Amino acid sequence: MYKKSLAVLLFSCFASLSANAATTESTKATEAPAEQVQQVAGQINLNTADAATLEAGLLGIGPVKAQAIVDHRNSNGPFASIDELLEVKGIGPATLEKNRDRISVN
Repeated sequence: MYKKSLAVLLFSCFASLSANAATTESTKATEAPAEQVQQVAGQINLNTADAATLEAGLLGIGPVKAQAIVDHRNSNGPFASIDELLEVKGIGPATLEKNRDRISVN
């Protein structure tokens, strides 16, 4: 009787773990299309976007860096190329590469 109860208990534990893993995988599957939709929706124009748009749409860009991009644009004129983003203090090559497909200067 003890072995049967233990077997039932173990089966219940494994079943719940399996269900939890399936739910996690299902959640991950639904997140991917939303990420793709954001990329398809369009790029952020460095020459027209406000700080809030830059912060929300770019990876690794918080409020301070977003405002620095706007300030740089206001001081130096529009960005002629995406690579000019490297001139903004606090933005390095890694940040630029993470966001290259998300930004434009047109």
